[in-house]
Amino acid sequence: MVKSLTCSYLFTMYLHWLILLFSTAETLNVSETELYADMDCNGHPEIYRESYTTIYEFILNFTNSKETYKRPFIDGYPSFVFVDMYVTSIAAVNEKAQSLSTQVKMMTAWYNGIPLWMYSKQCGITRFQASKEMFWTPDILIKESIKTDYGTTPSPYVQLQMWEFSVSIDILTLTTACRMDLYKFPFDTQICNITFQSAVHTNKELTIDPLSKAQNITQDSKNLLAAQGEWELLLINTSKAHATVLGDLQDVLVYQITIKRRPLLYVINIIIPVFFFIVLDVASFFIEADGADKLSFKVTLLLAISVLLLMLNDTLPSTADRIPLIGVYCSVIFSLIGISILETILVNYLMAKGAQRRSAALMETTAAVTGRDDSLPDSVRDENEMNFSLHWVGVARITDVAFFILYIITIIAFLSGLGKHWIS
Repeated sequence: MVKSLTCSYLFTMYLHWLILLFSTAETLNVSETELYADMDCNGHPEIYRESYTTIYEFILNFTNSKETYKRPFIDGYPSFVFVDMYVTSIAAVNEKAQSLSTQVKMMTAWYNGIPLWMYSKQCGITRFQASKEMFWTPDILIKESIKTDYGTTPSPYVQLQMWEFSVSIDILTLTTACRMDLYKFPFDTQICNITFQSAVHTNKELTIDPLSKAQNITQDSKNLLAAQGEWELLLINTSKAHATVLGDLQDVLVYQITIKRRPLLYVINIIIPVFFFIVLDVASFFIEADGADKLSFKVTLLLAISVLLLMLNDTLPSTADRIPLIGVYCSVIFSLIGISILETILVNYLMAKGAQRRSAALMETTAAVTGRDDSLPDSVRDENEMNFSLHWVGVARITDVAFFILYIITIIAFLSGLGKHWIS
């Protein structure tokens, strides 16, 4: 019993390296016969075929005993299941639906309880492919899954290792729920979990562990990524946890996927245009204040920002806990331009009032000179009217200059503080 348990734990500890060994051999086109050279098999395919048939009958006899349909035990210990998950594609990130769509390569290995065969007497055959329906397979599900499909036609076979382990490789297309923090959108980094656990087995019956180290999974996933889209894969971490189901503890394996958005598209389409709108609004202060073109120009800027805010509303979720900084950015600039329009209206009103008084004074002066109104005041009254008119014009210009200085200071302070908090 002690010997059996020791061997099983050794198989568990070195399973990853054994699978890696044969994967490497397959990559280098090295056959099993070359790895475990047997002089009776080299150049004799009929001997190899006979050995293959012998192993098949050996496994078939085991499956006919119905032992294969039971969950395999190691002297009463739980069944060992190992999972590796490699991200091969980040298809879509839906911010409004709070979901992540990925394509993953999932490798599952588990103890099958099939007795060892003498590979040294069977042409060095250490692996054997058999139908999945012939064996017990672990019931591993994905907790966050919204939709799970096979990325390719699922293989009907499972690979049996002579070290009493089975290996299955599947390509899955996953859509999983992911709680996203869009506060720093589009300079945001998202962390999404993919949790593996058994549907019915407790941790006393089945344990789930990672097959490879997290850094190896991350590097292999980066190498497997087929397309460089909007999102960049930064890191994949693994952690163990437990979940309580109907009062029993279950083993849980969590893959934590960290992805970072590439913000260039949003910088070009939203951030830079809005920034140029505020620059154009500042430049509009050099347009003559008494003209109608200045006011219509500012109103056009305000309408343009309104269109960008509508585009942003279609992207960001309405259930965000905090207002995203890009929303603050667009809203504050929208408000600043709105206040600038009100200031322009005020200045135009003061300029118009001054122009009206000046026009009235000129008309009275003209009437007095032509002698058509002998009751008009003298030249002193005319001078007072002109000074009063110039006073309104002066108030308008001072208001415009003071607001311009305050406007520049406000914009610089706002953009500096926001940028420091946004990109950091």
